Amino acid sequence: MSALIDQLKELLGPNGYLEGADAEAKASSGWSHLGTPPMVLRPASTEEVAEVMRLCHAAGQPIVAWGGLTGLVESANVEHGELALSLERINAIEEIDEIAGTATLQSGAVLQAVQEEIETHGLILPLDLGARGSATIGGNISTNAGGNRVIRYGMMRDMVLGLEVVLADGTVLSSLGKMIKNNAGYDLKQLFIGSEGTLGIVTRAVVRLRRKPDSQDTAFVAVENFDKLPKLLDLMDRRLAGTLSAFECLWQDFYKLLTTEPAPHTPPLSQDYPYYVLIEAMGADQDKDTARFEAALEDAFEAGLISDAVLAKSQAERDRMWAIRDDVGQVAQNWPIFTFDVSLPVKDMEAYVAEMKARLTDRYPDHTAMIFGHLGDGNLHVVAGVGDDSLEARRSVEACVYEPLRSRGGSVSAEHGVGLEKLPYLGFTRSPEEIATMRAIKQALDPKGVLNPGKIFETQPLKSAAE
Repeated sequence: MSALIDQLKELLGPNGYLEGADAEAKASSGWSHLGTPPMVLRPASTEEVAEVMRLCHAAGQPIVAWGGLTGLVESANVEHGELALSLERINAIEEIDEIAGTATLQSGAVLQAVQEEIETHGLILPLDLGARGSATIGGNISTNAGGNRVIRYGMMRDMVLGLEVVLADGTVLSSLGKMIKNNAGYDLKQLFIGSEGTLGIVTRAVVRLRRKPDSQDTAFVAVENFDKLPKLLDLMDRRLAGTLSAFECLWQDFYKLLTTEPAPHTPPLSQDYPYYVLIEAMGADQDKDTARFEAALEDAFEAGLISDAVLAKSQAERDRMWAIRDDVGQVAQNWPIFTFDVSLPVKDMEAYVAEMKARLTDRYPDHTAMIFGHLGDGNLHVVAGVGDDSLEARRSVEACVYEPLRSRGGSVSAEHGVGLEKLPYLGFTRSPEEIATMRAIKQALDPKGVLNPGKIFETQPLKSAAE
């Protein structure tokens, strides 16, 4: 065993690493298998992460940081003898400052646990997504997570006020300010948000909180054609005076999948409509806000924008509506499947979906294509099943999904990142000059290429010091 491995074991102690079968089990998330690293490092502090990186940097040993392992683009994969560094033991909620409206969190804290603790203080962390029970704060930051409330609160980038990051050589860059406004020089934290662990390892963060809404109104509505969806979004946004927090659209095939056995959900509306929207508003006065919400829906009926609707009359009914939207795992019924996360202007979505489906039909007449998304922020999720999970089939389906984005100025990644899976298509979305600048930043911060090598864009794989 190499001298480096011995040094890491001595540094972290018997609870600070996993090997063999334990490492392999850790690499099997509920979403995918990430490969088996020679060792999973489990540091318990920023200082230990820094010392791990100093040792690995000196040895030229590549490292892949792990959060909740819920990513979908192979960004946490280990393929060339990389060691995995799990942040699971660095998971404390250090402080909730009710006056400043901030929380100081360690990277391994699970999103749902953070949400629940913050809500006891009358506040919320607006970020919310289906993997909330497993996804971690550090992973959310490293992927610039989006989720269900982007339309009102923005992406994770909009919630981060300060970061503590360990750089490739073990340098600790700590900037945990609580200020919303700080224009003193470069805003360095933005380099690490969405960088997928290729520039540094996030260990702590200060995030901005919002006051917990006193009202919540939720409805499922049915819409007869796509042209009415952006008009409905505009009407609800205007009528709800800034309280619209979710506008989640489900195409008919996806809605049927979620509300037909073996799925456990009862359809709140008939399955006969081409589009369904889960609409939610969060405000400050339940009686007044509910009256305004219902009036807005009535206006939408009168304008011919919706054909049917059901309003949640209790928290239990609201939970059942969201359970339908969040039960994305039902797409496994069409296994094998390929998942996609794209964005483009809302005005181009109908034509994009039609072209994409036509391409799939030409190659795979019996395909399935489940489509849903955060329509208010231009994000669509596509889950395609073609009965073949080979690499050749994957590339063929990717061409069907990604090629129609190019002429429409869309992105191959709306919120999941690039990782390995979308690496060949980065040029569809970013210019050569942008990619060259990304490479220059990577070279400046990680000249040896030890942090998550080969992700986002191609780099020369390093020889593992553990081999």
